[in-house]
Amino acid sequence: MDKRPDCAMNRLIDEYDMLPPGCTVVCAVSGGADSICLLHRLNQLRAIRPFTLVAAHYNHHLRGAESDRDEAFVKRWVEDWCGPDPAAGQVPLPAVRLITGGGDVSGEAKRLGLGLEETARRMRYAFLEEAARAVGADRIATAHTADDNAETVLLHLIRGSGLQGLTGIRPRQGRLVRPLLTTTRREIEDYLELYHIPHVEDSTNQDDTYTRNQVRHQVIPLLDEINPWFVPRMADTIRYLRSDNDYLSAQAAAVARRARPAGGGGLSISAALLASQPDPIAVRIVSCLLGRLGEFQFGAAHLTAVVALSRSPSPSGTVSLPHSLTARRVYGELILVRGARRSPPFAPVSLSVPGEAVLPSIGWTIACRRAEAPEQPPDTPDHFFLNPSRLTGPLVIRPRLTGDTITLPRRRAKTVKKLLIDAKVPRWDRDRLPLLADASGPLWLAGFGPDQGRLSSSGAPALEVIALRTAPAEELQNE
Repeated sequence: MDKRPDCAMNRLIDEYDMLPPGCTVVCAVSGGADSICLLHRLNQLRAIRPFTLVAAHYNHHLRGAESDRDEAFVKRWVEDWCGPDPAAGQVPLPAVRLITGGGDVSGEAKRLGLGLEETARRMRYAFLEEAARAVGADRIATAHTADDNAETVLLHLIRGSGLQGLTGIRPRQGRLVRPLLTTTRREIEDYLELYHIPHVEDSTNQDDTYTRNQVRHQVIPLLDEINPWFVPRMADTIRYLRSDNDYLSAQAAAVARRARPAGGGGLSISAALLASQPDPIAVRIVSCLLGRLGEFQFGAAHLTAVVALSRSPSPSGTVSLPHSLTARRVYGELILVRGARRSPPFAPVSLSVPGEAVLPSIGWTIACRRAEAPEQPPDTPDHFFLNPSRLTGPLVIRPRLTGDTITLPRRRAKTVKKLLIDAKVPRWDRDRLPLLADASGPLWLAGFGPDQGRLSSSGAPALEVIALRTAPAEELQNE
């Protein structure tokens, strides 16, 4: 790595628009060789590129005095090194601002039930995002190197990963940029030695109880013996794989745009459309749709299970997913929703004459009063006039029961079960539909209408029943 405009870092910056003119960049600085090299290089670039540079250091408080040493070192380093070089004839530039933060990573890890590494990463990136918001930064720069990328890909390979995992760390994700991603650790060490730039060492980087360190200290040196250019060649391979993956992802995204909003903030897509896609496209469609519901990661097993659900000969089915997400097959639709929708039957409620029954758990209110049947019956299935002489016993609002049969106007008698199946009502919603009944059986089914054999004739005494939906379906789907 050197000062030439065509160095690896500069090429990557230009290729991914990492430093747009006039932008503000927050540079994450731990004090280690990689981050110090990045901050030094960005500070040099300030002389030829119009951007504002802000340094940010996060103290994880995991290594006692060593963690505090790193923070103190970064503070001194920024003061001593982040200014113009008079010997180089540089125009004086504003001092680089340093933002510091810290947290109890160990305590947070216990609270979340996560490992220290994952918790530290989450807290560090949350700090960087907050720092970026505080200064109005357009970019957040981290010092991931080509070696880090090679280690990441090897770890994914060891654990079993698809193409997505083998594409490694991305040079840019939104405003997060990694200018050193094609620069090797050896080049960074040479750069620091050339410019006599000090840095600190994290003692945990030597601890081989961490899997990444085992890969770094044992696996990669062995591969370097086989091919001294292993890391650069791995970087080339990652770039090829990323290109292939990006193409497949673009094809999947085009299909995923055909998804429609579903109740409860979910998404719905044609099961046949998803089922017809080649496997590499289908799993990416599912991943894309799930990504729209939240920034979550899913394993290949979960994605393929959802694809299999779309291809199942059964018209209904469910796949439970991590992060409280659920995939449901509802006849010709595949629906992805937040939360596992459950539909326990509601408790039966008596309906007095006159009177009103409110069922908040399912979002219905049903009222009844004595009246005279009109000449023209209401043009809605949920407003009707019953013949009192054809009723047996008290009125009750209840879920459907096995064997329930109803004869809807202008239709033949049919079991409620068959009626709901023909109407393609999802299985988990069938026991949430209120049914008005007496001792002889169903009088009315919500949304479908009354039993025509129990209706009053025009001008005759009647019981007027009005059923109203008091909550939209979307509000009830995640109960």
